[in-house]
Amino acid sequence: MAQQPFNRNFRRPVQKEDEHRINQRIRVPQVRLVGDNVEQGIFDVEQALAMAKAQSLDLVEIVPTANPPVCRIVDYSKFKYDQKKKQKEIKAKAAKTVIKEIRFGPQTDDHDFNFKLKHAISFLKENAKVKAYVHFVGRQIVFKDQGAELLKRFIAGLDEYGKPEGELKLEGKRMIVFIAPKAAKK
Repeated sequence: MAQQPFNRNFRRPVQKEDEHRINQRIRVPQVRLVGDNVEQGIFDVEQALAMAKAQSLDLVEIVPTANPPVCRIVDYSKFKYDQKKKQKEIKAKAAKTVIKEIRFGPQTDDHDFNFKLKHAISFLKENAKVKAYVHFVGRQIVFKDQGAELLKRFIAGLDEYGKPEGELKLEGKRMIVFIAPKAAKK
């Protein structure tokens, strides 16, 4: 087996951002203790470790960038569990935006237009954004004014349920507009 050449840029593995230094991994002379059931203030690391050991808990570095670093005496496994639980709650509360697409041609007739308008109204009532676009195929690009007129009529038809986010944009062979739902009235 051939030996790998020495790499000067080799560094120790970088600690993951979600990991915290605990107990003997804390390599600073002093720390600031915060939290419940502990005297708050600045202590030597050895003194803080002794306090944690007396309570059968861990010394966990919470804010390593502070001067001196902020530590807390807690059960590390419970601390990690609580952090994961908080992250899950934040993720669940984050608003998930759904975007529904509606496609038109530059010469879409009234029946199709009204059919798609009803669908867009139902999407907006469900709090989904609507991406309406006119797709120009081949030489239809010369009918840009018809496409713009169609989208303006579409926006006017949805005026009661949603409002456009910005102006009409021509991206390649598509003229696009995004329509966001209006806030529900209470």
